[in-house]
Amino acid sequence: MATNIKDKIAKLLALAESPNENEARAALLKARELMAEHKLRPEEIKKAEKAKVIRDVLDVTCTSMTNPWACSLSAVIAAHYCCRAYRTQKFAGSRTVKIGLVGLEEDFEIAKRIFLYAYDCVMSYIKREIKKDPTDPPGTYREKCNAYGWGFVQGVKAAFEKQDEENREWGLVLVVPQAVDDSMKDMGKASTFGRIHDNHISYRAKGYKDGTEFDPTTRLSGMPERAAIGG
Repeated sequence: MATNIKDKIAKLLALAESPNENEARAALLKARELMAEHKLRPEEIKKAEKAKVIRDVLDVTCTSMTNPWACSLSAVIAAHYCCRAYRTQKFAGSRTVKIGLVGLEEDFEIAKRIFLYAYDCVMSYIKREIKKDPTDPPGTYREKCNAYGWGFVQGVKAAFEKQDEENREWGLVLVVPQAVDDSMKDMGKASTFGRIHDNHISYRAKGYKDGTEFDPTTRLSGMPERAAIGG
């Protein structure tokens, strides 16, 4: 494959990071068109020194009871940005896990920022809008919070799927590089974490709506303080 084609695609991908939405979109579409035409994968475009695989644990913890939706949210966002998500126990036998991401260096940074932003959007809504009612049965507040969180995850997933359907030519680029999957061979098989319950449908519906409207390009003026869901 001619080096100049790879260089051209690399330059287009760099332009795709432009703050000008139209310019970025046009550059990305052209880059993906060329990659499909020449059957190139993302890692074949990145220069060797930029193709480093990063695997790191983030400062987000969860349990199967308190905020299990966070693991699913990380998986949905990671996959859309050419990365993988995983969870790891704080120590053997612990019910608390931390969320980690794996990806090529540039992809990792993007996926990390977007996941943390999405997580903070959910937590900010929960802290602001969902109040504990002393007359509720034990665990009700936690269930309401999780209902909203699960809904948000489903909404984000639906939004990404719609975006992919509308831009099928992105397909070849929106794949996880083989080097990323190879780096995870020492990990166990993927498994589910927590489950969605059919109660508090109104909170799940609100979360779904907010998830479909989630805009990764929006910048927070100040990141909301993270908080565990208790009670």
